[in-house]
Amino acid sequence: MAEPCDENLRKLLGLAKEMIALADEGDRDRLDPDCGIIFGILRDAAYKLRRMAEAECERHGARRDPGG
Repeated sequence: MAEPCDENLRKLLGLAKEMIALADEGDRDRLDPDCGIIFGILRDAAYKLRRMAEAECERHGARRDPGG
């Protein structure tokens, strides 16, 4: 069974995926450059959160690995 912290990280990864999709959709449908800035910030934040969550998942796995 997964630890609650790992489950939360998996949820975060799902949210980051949704954020990236929303940023792509918003960028495609935007009406002006200001919207592009907003969706660019959303995309940047999503990629940063995803990268951090993936690294944390790897650290959790390394802590549980008896050989690591």
